[in-house]
Amino acid sequence: MRKILLLLLPIIIIGCEQTFDNIIETVQNNYQVSFVSPTDSITFRADDSLVTIVIGFTSSSKPGDVFCDIIASDQSKLNSSPFQLFDDNDNRYLNDFPLSKFYPNGIYNINYFVKNADETLQQVALASFKYNNGQDNEPPILCNLMMPDTLARSVIMIFSVDADDPNGLSDITNVFYELYKPDGTQVSNSQGITEFPLFDDGDTSLNGDLVESDGVYTVKLTFPVDVETGSWRFVFTAKDRGNLTSNIIIHFLEVI
Repeated sequence: MRKILLLLLPIIIIGCEQTFDNIIETVQNNYQVSFVSPTDSITFRADDSLVTIVIGFTSSSKPGDVFCDIIASDQSKLNSSPFQLFDDNDNRYLNDFPLSKFYPNGIYNINYFVKNADETLQQVALASFKYNNGQDNEPPILCNLMMPDTLARSVIMIFSVDADDPNGLSDITNVFYELYKPDGTQVSNSQGITEFPLFDDGDTSLNGDLVESDGVYTVKLTFPVDVETGSWRFVFTAKDRGNLTSNIIIHFLEVI
């Protein structure tokens, strides 16, 4: 993976005044970290999707097993289990991790750990790099609205819409609807908000969503018994991290 920009990050070592470049923070417990990598900008390349993760220790440090976690800009952890780094016999521990064009752009964090003699993992360093997935940003797409045409007042309604994004589902920041009364007046809540969210959180009891992060956004809604009857207009939209908006789906619901 080609490095295109070098960032120098400060080191903070507890109990030691010496500093090194490229470290944000370390914890000293018989381990002296000399450097970490990457700390620059990385752009995805289809012919080389690997990033080499490295941590170096001073000659006085004798770590055992060394691991790391890779945290994306959306705070998701890319590795399902601690990602092990291997000693190259020069007190450097490294391994190649595959990146994807579907990972979100932004600042990524790498948390470095050493396994102590008691089998506990101790964090010894934290580094950051900027990731560019190399993709042109494209807007999300909405389809497959599941919603009735008629609804009685005071009856619970669950409705959903599918959302996709050419840059990956993680690029979608929110899916929402706007609501208009039969007389054309737009509905807002007590804070003046007119965009009401749908959810992809798997919370069946609260939002009616069945599966988390599957691209199906769902919500529950009940029209109180005292609202006006007639044709209510729903306008569905999605937005992504680049603030691009999707196609709009309009649906009329007859409240009786």
